[in-house]
This record gives sequence, structure tokens and C-alpha cells, in this order.
Amino acid sequence: MSSLHDLPNIDRPLFRVPDPEAFAAHDAPGYPPRILLLYGSLRERSFSRLAVEEAARLLRAMGAEPRIFDPRGLPLPDAEEPGHPKVAELRELAAWAEGMVWCSPERHGAMTGIMKAQIDWIPLALGAVRPTQGKTLAVMQVCGGSQSFNSVNQLRVLGRWMRMLTIPNQSSVPKAYLEFDEHDRMRPSPYYDRIVDVMEELVKFTWLVRGRTDALVDRYSERKESAEALSARVNQRAI
Repeated sequence: MSSLHDLPNIDRPLFRVPDPEAFAAHDAPGYPPRILLLYGSLRERSFSRLAVEEAARLLRAMGAEPRIFDPRGLPLPDAEEPGHPKVAELRELAAWAEGMVWCSPERHGAMTGIMKAQIDWIPLALGAVRPTQGKTLAVMQVCGGSQSFNSVNQLRVLGRWMRMLTIPNQSSVPKAYLEFDEHDRMRPSPYYDRIVDVMEELVKFTWLVRGRTDALVDRYSERKESAEALSARVNQRAI
């Protein structure tokens, strides 16, 4: 867990680390919640990356284990085989994670292609494993101008499509170039406080979901499909 000394914007008496006893299932694993963070820009000074780095510091202080994926070198979807090193790295992280943070800049009124490419490389299923189903998700965006919610709204659609549990809270940082100082740290502001809120909520929801995923994602149509497949295999005339 990181020290609050690395979080100068935090009002320490008001900071709370989510208590697993209040949220976790009795048989939940005891290790810190695993959170993967994705950002959507390759700029040298990427504000979506800086926002994600602030989020990772907060997650660590809240008892989670964050990992940030660097999208540099990731090929366009279908331009390479899934065995490409960056694709394999991303998919391994997606399988490892129990929750995610997606943060994209808004470009031409939408999320960036870099953000979408990362999500497109994460399949709904890898054999019998579904890398995202039943996992938690927080969505954020940074804006070059006035505050907008186009990117976070699109990210919510993708989160639902990936069968993730997207938390209610979200963050949108307007004029992001004004919100970070010369050391690339976020200045104290209501926008910073909102990111604290979002990360706190994500950790709580991740504790709530862990140990209950199998029950939450169990669905009638898939039980029916599995039963029909089993019946066809058992009743086949020859092997």
C-alpha cells in the first residue's frame, strides 16, 4: 500500500480505505483487488496517462494492486496474430484483472482509436475463459476543451458489451492541460476529488463482486446451450 505522502491533494482525516469486511464475500480471496488501467493516447505528455497514474496511486493507497498497460507497440486489431507480444501482454493482464479503469481523451467527439483498439483486442471469450465477464469497470475521460461526456458514454456501451459491471460514478476532466502541474501531478480541484470518488467506488464494487462472480454471471440461456451440447455428445451414434 502506498503512503498518503504520495497523495498531497488528499485531506488525510477524510480519506478512507474501503474495508473488505464491509463488502467482501466470506470466501473471497484475501489478496488485494487486481485492477488493470488502460489509457488512450500515445503523446509524450498524455493527459489520459497522467490521469490513470493518479488513479493508480489512489488505488494502491486504498489497498488494491494496480497495473497500467502501455499501448505503445500494440498493433491495430487483426493486423497481427493474437500471439503478438503486446497483444499477449494485454490479454494476460485482462485475465489477471478483477476490475479495470478505462480513460480516453475525447477526439472528434469520441474516444480515440488507441483506446478502442485495446478494447477490441480483448475478446469476449478465450476458449472457456471470458476475460471481462463479471469484472468491474470505471470509466474516465480527459477533454482538451470544455467538459464533455461523449467518451465515457461510449466506454459504458463497450463495458456493457464486454459483460462488465460498470460502476455508476465516472470522471470527466475538462481542459486537462490546466489540471496537471509541471511535475505531471494533478492539481487539487473538484476534478481530482471526483477521481478519488471513482476509485473508492471501484474498490468497493470489486470487493463486492469478488467471490460471487460465478453466481452473478450464471444465466439460463447458457445453461440451456450447455445441456443441449451435452445431450448431443452423449446421444451421438459413433465417436
